[in-house]
Amino acid sequence: MQIDLWLTLAVLAGAVYLFVSEKLATDVVALLVLASLLVLGLVSPTEALSGFSSEATITVAAMFVLSAGLQRSGALEGLGEALARIRWSWLFALVMMVVIAFISAFVNNTAAVAVFLPLVIAAAISQRRAPSKLLIPLSYAAQFGGVCTLVGTSTNLLVNSLAVQSGREGFGLFEFAPLGIIFVGIGITYLMLVGNFLLPDLGVPEVDDDGLDGIFLVELLVPEGSPVIGTDAMKALPEDMASKMTLKLVRDGAIRARRNTSIEAGDRLLLRGEWSLIQRLRKQYKLEFDHVARDLEGDVEAARLHAKVMIAPGSHLVGHTLASLRFGHVYRARVRGMQRQQRAPFWQHIDHAPLAVGDILLVDSTEAALSTLRDDANFVVLAERAQPRVDKQRAWTSFLVMFAVIGAAGLGLLPIVASAILGCVALIVLRCLEPDEAYAAVDWRVVMLLAGVLPLGIALERSGGADWLAQNAIGLVGQMGPVASLAVIYLMTSVLTEMMSNNAAAVLIVPIAIATAESLGVDAKPFLVAVAFAASTAFATPVGYQTNAMVHAAGGYKFSDFMRIGLPLTVIFWVTAVLLIPIYFPF
Repeated sequence: MQIDLWLTLAVLAGAVYLFVSEKLATDVVALLVLASLLVLGLVSPTEALSGFSSEATITVAAMFVLSAGLQRSGALEGLGEALARIRWSWLFALVMMVVIAFISAFVNNTAAVAVFLPLVIAAAISQRRAPSKLLIPLSYAAQFGGVCTLVGTSTNLLVNSLAVQSGREGFGLFEFAPLGIIFVGIGITYLMLVGNFLLPDLGVPEVDDDGLDGIFLVELLVPEGSPVIGTDAMKALPEDMASKMTLKLVRDGAIRARRNTSIEAGDRLLLRGEWSLIQRLRKQYKLEFDHVARDLEGDVEAARLHAKVMIAPGSHLVGHTLASLRFGHVYRARVRGMQRQQRAPFWQHIDHAPLAVGDILLVDSTEAALSTLRDDANFVVLAERAQPRVDKQRAWTSFLVMFAVIGAAGLGLLPIVASAILGCVALIVLRCLEPDEAYAAVDWRVVMLLAGVLPLGIALERSGGADWLAQNAIGLVGQMGPVASLAVIYLMTSVLTEMMSNNAAAVLIVPIAIATAESLGVDAKPFLVAVAFAASTAFATPVGYQTNAMVHAAGGYKFSDFMRIGLPLTVIFWVTAVLLIPIYFPF
C-alpha cells in the first residue's frame, strides 16, 4: 500500500505539472494519467474505463447536444438581437448579465458565450461603446449562472458524480440554486458598481463586416402591427439614425411627399443608408422584405448567405430590371438591396430599376444558389458571409425539449442522465438536429478530460493519497474547525483552477475534501459545494476558464485586466462562500 501511495502521488504530481505547464493538451494529459494508472496497476481495467461510463461524462456530452439544439435553431441569436435593442449602456450591461446568467444555468456556458459574443460586440459598436467594457462581464456572468444548477457547468456534474462514486448522497438539480443566486446578485452588483472604473476602455473598433456593408437602397413593407404605423414620415427615423439614413414613402406604387403624411400599413419605405443600420431599423419597426419570389419559400430550411454581387461589364442583364428578368425565380436568390456607383442618388423601386454595369446587388441565397452566381459571367461575387437565421418552429421545439429535460430531472421523475439522453433523442427525432450535427456539437476534449481524470480520484482514495494530502495540506488548520478547513479547500481549488483546467482541479481536490470531512467527523457536502463553486468561477486569469479565454482575444484585453477586476471578485466570492456555505449546507 505504501508503494501504491507514492506511485499515486507521483502520477498526481506529474498531472499537476503537465496541466499547469500546458506542454500537452488537457485531454491528452488526462489520457496519459489514465494509461499510467492502468500500467502501474493502481486501478483495474474496469475502473480505468469507468470514466467513459460515468453519469457525469454522459450527461455533459448530452448537455452539449441540448445546447446545440438551441444554438442551431437560432433561438439564442433571436434573444441576443432583442437584447441589442436596449439603447442605455448601463441597462444593456445589466440585462445582458442577467440574461446570460439565466441561460448559463441550463445551457453550457461556453456555448452561450460563443453565441452572445458577436452579438454583444455588434451592439456595443452600434452604441459607439467599447466592447472591452462588456466582454469580461459577459464571461463572468456566464460563470455566475453556471453555479446555480447541477447542469450549469460540467464541473458541477463532475463533483456530483465523484460524490456518488464515493458512496455519498448526490446533489439535486436545483440544490445549488439558493446559494448560486446570491453569488449571481453579488457578482452583477460588483460589476455594475466598479466595472466601469476597472474595465479598460480600448475604444470602438472599426466594423469588420467582410465587405458587406455600404450604402444600399432597400425597399421594405410596413405590415399590420408595425410600431411605425401612424408616425409622420418626416419623423420616422430615430434620432441616432436620422443623420445617417434617408427615407422616402411609397404608396400605391408612387413615391409620395413625406411632409404631413402618416405611415400606414401596406406602405413601402425606400431607405438609403448603411446596411447594418437598415437591418437595425427593420427589426425595430418589424418591417418586412416584400419584393421576393414566393416560390423561394422552399429554400428557407437551408443555411443562408448574404453576398455582394456586381453586374459585370458586358453582362446581357444591363438595361433589364429584376422583375423582367424574374431574378428570384431564375437564380434562386432574393435581392435585399441595391448599390449604384453614381453621384446623384437614385430613387426607384428596386424591382423596376434598370440594371447598369457596376450595380451591386445585396443578395440573400443558399450556398448552391451563390455557387451558380459565381459561375455566371454576368456577375462578380465580391464578398459573402453566413447569415444567422431564427427558425421559430425549431427554436420553440428546442426550448420545449430543454424545459422537459430540466423539468423531468427537477421533479425527480427521471435521473438527469436519463432525461438528458431522452432530450437528445427527441431533438434528432423532431429534426431540430441531424445526427451528424449532434455528434459535432459534443466537445470531445472535455469528454476525454472527464473520462481520463476520474480514475485518478479512485486511485487517490484507494491508495490513501487523499488522506495523506488532507492531513498534510489541511492539518495545520484542521484544529481550527471545519470553517477554516472549508476556507482552505475553496482557496486551493480556486488557485488550481486559475492555473489548469477547472475539471482537473475539481478531480484533484474532491478526494482531499472528502478525506478532510472524514478526519473532522463532519458532512462532506459543504466541502464539495466549495470545490464546485471555486472550480466553476475563475476570474483572475484569462486561462482560468474557457469563457475568459474566448473574450480575452475578442476584447483585446491584457492579462493584467483580468487580474485587476477579477482578483477582488475572487476574494469577495471566497469570503462569501466561507460565510454562507455552512448556512445552506450545514456541517
